[in-house]
Amino acid sequence: MLKKIVVNGACGRMGREVVKTVVNETDDLLVGVCDNNNIGDLLETIKETKPDVIIDFTTPSVVMENIRIGLRNGVNMIVGTTGITDVDLKSIEKMTEENNVNALIVPNFAVGAILMMRFAAEAAKYLDSVEIIELHHDQKVDAPSGTAVKTADLINKNRKKYNDKKVQEIEKLTGARGADADGIKIHSVRLPGLVAHQEVIFGAQGQSLLIKHDSYNRKSFMPGVRLALQKINNISGLVYGLEKLLD
Repeated sequence: MLKKIVVNGACGRMGREVVKTVVNETDDLLVGVCDNNNIGDLLETIKETKPDVIIDFTTPSVVMENIRIGLRNGVNMIVGTTGITDVDLKSIEKMTEENNVNALIVPNFAVGAILMMRFAAEAAKYLDSVEIIELHHDQKVDAPSGTAVKTADLINKNRKKYNDKKVQEIEKLTGARGADADGIKIHSVRLPGLVAHQEVIFGAQGQSLLIKHDSYNRKSFMPGVRLALQKINNISGLVYGLEKLLD
């Protein structure tokens, strides 16, 4: 069934790619675009266009307000904006129940990245020493990335309790060993020329295992966006992660 779509954050790099995808690669109808810094207002756009779905690629500082506006006005949400916390997810779940709408929150739309996380979770059953390096463009404001945090969570659900040698580390510069996600070190790199990349490195006696994914351009996320659009009406309430749609 044809869905009426609004893209929020349409002037950003991901937003522009999503607009092209909706127009050129789906059977859905783009009825509105808005962007906090340039064009339109989300609430006014909802009232004018009466969309079925809002796709949000904005910034962590405004994403929760955008979600509140969308869900409380009875519009399903597909959210690719990162920076959403566990507390936020509980709030979103409550709003979906109160307003009888759906919200799909996706830290990473690249199918290859979803498989990378799945393979890392499987490897954690056998190799429990692991660190994560995530690399993104220099305009990404949040660190670590949502993908890295979710990867660490999936690994920790599968690995045995990690008992290290309790070496008394000395950080000559604060933060040199990265952030700590329940025993998993996460290192964030921000440089121009990058898009979205992640390495999960497992170490064991006499060996290592590297699981790596690279997105070289934003087109790599569009199959995931199309899948989200196809499935948004079939989910119930809040769904976190594109992997829930792959099985």
